[in-house]
Amino acid sequence: MKFYTKKQLKRLRIALIFESKKRTKYIVNHKIFHNVGSNFFFQPRFIPSDPELISFHDNVVVASNVTFITHDISHYMLNNLNNGVFQYNDGCIEVMNNVFIGANSTILPNIKIGSNVIIAAGSVVTKDIPDNSVVAGVPAKVIESFDEYLEKRKNIQWLPDENLWEKFNKEKKSN
Repeated sequence: MKFYTKKQLKRLRIALIFESKKRTKYIVNHKIFHNVGSNFFFQPRFIPSDPELISFHDNVVVASNVTFITHDISHYMLNNLNNGVFQYNDGCIEVMNNVFIGANSTILPNIKIGSNVIIAAGSVVTKDIPDNSVVAGVPAKVIESFDEYLEKRKNIQWLPDENLWEKFNKEKKSN
């Protein structure tokens, strides 16, 4: 019979919580990460292997399937080449205030994400992100300021689904 550690059981429990709001509440109440500020929302179903190396400040939203990598295990391969001279390499990740991390993004170790930042879906963050930035791509690069993004979003109006299809079809016919 295999026995699981408390940490492993918590990770399993988190993966089994279907609703994102309930999952977020569990994460906050059980202090899974090093720090979690107010107005935190965590949609991924899986917790990084070293959550104690990740800190979230206030008003942070993490979309689905975001991966936080706090270490690399290349030393296993390198040690086979050089008689075990390479050490395990890990690092912290800090996410400041007012940050949205888009779906399927990857954040590498030793990264600080500044305040007022949008990370587009599918981005790979390999370097620190300055305050007031919108980044996208592989690797992630600044594509506009947070203020420019905010202005664009102010002009978007909500439409019912049928109106969205009408708008979509009209735009596609003109292209």
